Amino acid sequence: MKYERRLRNKIMGQALSGLFLALVMEGCVSGPDFVRPAPPAVTGYLSESKQTESLSLSTSGEGSQRIIVGQGVDSFWWQELGSETLNTLIEDALTDNPTLSAAEATLRQAQEIYAAKSGSTRYPQVEGSLGAQRQLIDPGTLGQAGSSTEFSLYNVGVGIRYTFDLSGGNRRALEALAARSDYEQHVLNGARLALVANIATAAITQARLSRQIELVTGILQSQNEQLGLTKARVRFGQAAPDEVSTVLTQLEQTRASLPVLRNERQKNDHLLAVLVGRAPGAGELPDFSLEDFGLPKELPLLVPSALVRSRPDILAAEALLQAANAEYGVAISKLYPQLNLSADLASQALTTGALFAGGSGVWALVGQLTQPLLDPGLPAEKRAALAAFDEAAAHYQVVVLEALRNVADVLRTQESDAQRLIALVAAETASQTALESARHRYALGATSYYDVLDELQRSQQIAFDVVDAEAKRMIDNIAFFQAMGTGKTGGEKSLTPPTGKG
Repeated sequence: MKYERRLRNKIMGQALSGLFLALVMEGCVSGPDFVRPAPPAVTGYLSESKQTESLSLSTSGEGSQRIIVGQGVDSFWWQELGSETLNTLIEDALTDNPTLSAAEATLRQAQEIYAAKSGSTRYPQVEGSLGAQRQLIDPGTLGQAGSSTEFSLYNVGVGIRYTFDLSGGNRRALEALAARSDYEQHVLNGARLALVANIATAAITQARLSRQIELVTGILQSQNEQLGLTKARVRFGQAAPDEVSTVLTQLEQTRASLPVLRNERQKNDHLLAVLVGRAPGAGELPDFSLEDFGLPKELPLLVPSALVRSRPDILAAEALLQAANAEYGVAISKLYPQLNLSADLASQALTTGALFAGGSGVWALVGQLTQPLLDPGLPAEKRAALAAFDEAAAHYQVVVLEALRNVADVLRTQESDAQRLIALVAAETASQTALESARHRYALGATSYYDVLDELQRSQQIAFDVVDAEAKRMIDNIAFFQAMGTGKTGGEKSLTPPTGKG
């Protein structure tokens, strides 16, 4: 009995040792190891003849800005806009926005799928069993004499299962899942970046529309006053009746623009409410004015080689490329042998009291090596996985090119909008001078109040355009930071895929 127990323990010890060795052995990994794509060969975003010109955004007054090449971008870039109200609104949105909540849940799901797959493939599966059954044996069914026997059979045991990753398919599968977890992380970072940019843009748009509504209301008031003067001039024979129609046409055109601006303001407020996770009309939103915001003095421009390591969309495409590379390795591994090892140690007895008595032990040790010999589908799976990798590689190149185009467009827009603002500010200064001159001449009796109203309306219309240009400059800055890919806002976690060794 002791010899039997020693033999059983020796065999189980050998089985457990084999399993332990399987855990620590470094199997040959199928397929090529993933290599990050090389950064773009270009050093800038525009042609050499236009590069210096575009990187100099010097404007007059408080709007002066410099683009600094190669400087890192602050993750909390929106704070440089100078509005504490906006900062608070963004902080609330990062917590309450349902789109972000959905992206975070998707990321958690991907991480747990990785954890589940890792636990089921990297470590042995151990299970316990406890059972009881009632049996009846009738010798007559075997053509033998004798009475039937009825008895109970009890068993208790432990089983261990493990699949050796000889070809590295399991490790490649884990690498693919880890890469897809990283993809979801980058998608979440991109969603955060887009949310912050959209909120800041909506806040500035609200400020622009509010100011433009005020200006149009002022223009309408001066046109009403001008209409009254024109009617009076007609009564006194100093103007033709057609002048009333001309002024009335301008007045009604101005009046027609007010509902458009108010509707745009209302829709913008609805958008802003949804972005911060509220239903439209469910709560008061802050009122922004353009004076709440300021232009950052410096804009950090990442070179293309750094941009591809910063933008969430590029990093997400890279993660998909790594997943496709790993899945190609999984398809290759299916062509190679697979070794499964299982060990069972149990005790069986006719009574529960005899389960752990001598002579009740049973054990089994099974090793199985399988090799596909004829399966025409496996080579096709390999070719399909290779095609998926090629598609992911092409997609990555498209994303990189679109990112470079986006930055180039942003730089050009920054330049053109800065020049537009300079011209409009100069025009506004000139119109103010003309208005003051008209008022001075009116005070001296050298001109009519009608002429003063004309100059006032021109000045108000230019002020309307200046407000639009100022808001556009601020929104350009938001687009610039978004183009740099500053999607992280702190607290993110990312899975590191296992490193394959071939």
